Amino acid sequence: MSTNDWALILGASSGFGEAAAIELAAAGMNIFGVHLDRRETLGHVAEVEEQIRAEGREAVFFNGNAADESKRASVINAISERLKPRQEKVRVLLHSLAFGALKPLTGEGALTQKQIDMTTNVMGHSLIYWARDLISAGLMGEGGRIFAMTSEGSTRVLPNYGAVAAAKVVLESHIRQLAVELAPFKVTANAILAGVTDTPALRKIPGHEKLLEAATARNPQGRLTTAQDVAQAIRVLAQPGSAWITGNTIRVDGGEGIVG
Repeated sequence: MSTNDWALILGASSGFGEAAAIELAAAGMNIFGVHLDRRETLGHVAEVEEQIRAEGREAVFFNGNAADESKRASVINAISERLKPRQEKVRVLLHSLAFGALKPLTGEGALTQKQIDMTTNVMGHSLIYWARDLISAGLMGEGGRIFAMTSEGSTRVLPNYGAVAAAKVVLESHIRQLAVELAPFKVTANAILAGVTDTPALRKIPGHEKLLEAATARNPQGRLTTAQDVAQAIRVLAQPGSAWITGNTIRVDGGEGIVG
């Protein structure tokens, strides 16, 4: 990776996004981060930025809703103003947005249409808008890598996970389509399916304690997947030699998904 390369991490302040930002910085990449944090968690965001700079890399973070059209336009414009005079590019786009409604689809307390639409937009459709805006602005080209975090919920049923599960299905479908449409630009697109990982997003799922216990018991490695495991895999897949890997949902789970 070149020290002129940048990664754009959507959801950069925690979980997979945070780990990937730090790992890619260690690999020599500068980091743009988009995150949504209130005042009480901004101290941690500053710590993430400091860890990136400690690797000798640049860190430019934007606090706001990554699924908002005007915010996206503002960030793309800021990136363009920074990179184009320097003739630098965004090499990696990581979609790691974990904001959705966790309620049943039917019955008491069921999801509203607005909540379902919001979840699908944030965790699914927003990938398309960021990818195509980067490409159309000339900020990502040959050698570009697009990654999106999916989950086992795209094929399995969990309590109160219906809207998020649907969003993950949408996300994986978009990855396949982007892989084909962006092939002429020599840009790859892959979904990353991590094993059960103890992240802030997972802890919002009702009954997450049972998920963690069950995943630890069935994982042949005898432990949970960590955000660092996933970040290291993304680092490998971001290398130039991975250009023929595209359109996939890639498991990063220590074998968890192949056992009962």
